[in-house]
Amino acid sequence: MKIENNILKYYLKNVYFITGTAYAGKSTTVKMLSERYDMVFCGENYHKPISDIVATPETHPDICYNKMLTDWKDFVTRSPEEYERWIYNDGREAAEFEIAELISISKDKKVIVDTNIPLDILKEISDYNHVAVMLCPQSMSVDRFFDRSDPEKQFLLNVIESCENPEAVMENYRQGLARINSKEHYDEYAESGFFTVIREDNGIDTREAVCDTIAKHFGLVN
Repeated sequence: MKIENNILKYYLKNVYFITGTAYAGKSTTVKMLSERYDMVFCGENYHKPISDIVATPETHPDICYNKMLTDWKDFVTRSPEEYERWIYNDGREAAEFEIAELISISKDKKVIVDTNIPLDILKEISDYNHVAVMLCPQSMSVDRFFDRSDPEKQFLLNVIESCENPEAVMENYRQGLARINSKEHYDEYAESGFFTVIREDNGIDTREAVCDTIAKHFGLVN
């Protein structure tokens, strides 16, 4: 069965998407906007409670990769090329779970979502004023990836530190992060045609200003 994009766009009319590179402030901005404007908050990987149950290795092999792991050391020691491939294909596989979940929760209330839905799909199912891209320099995406307290990042850091040669494993993992946040991928976001906010590496707290900018773009304020 195929659902036409104009139908999906109609049912997603209350959904606002934020996407972009790592460490650009997506999670923080989504959380702040949800609280400021009383929107349903959908943080990173919000779809996983359902996709972890429904997805199968036959239909969604990259979503199921983590479920099939016997040792998380295998996760952090993959080649940078395989990590890059997995990240972007996992986002594509997860898109249908995200869309189904967002339709189910957005009928009567605005929703703000930190999403990995690919840009080409976002162009089909949403409008310019419902999508914002957040970017930051590759150096920040890579060097500060673990400078966050969220459990997922700290879990991976602990796994890396438990490996036999943690320095080499960390370097390998950072090379994967560099590929995920490469100039090629950065340019895909920057040249997508969507509204874009770029995080500067200047140490200034711009969280409130960024929220103001994106809220205006989304039409949440006049």
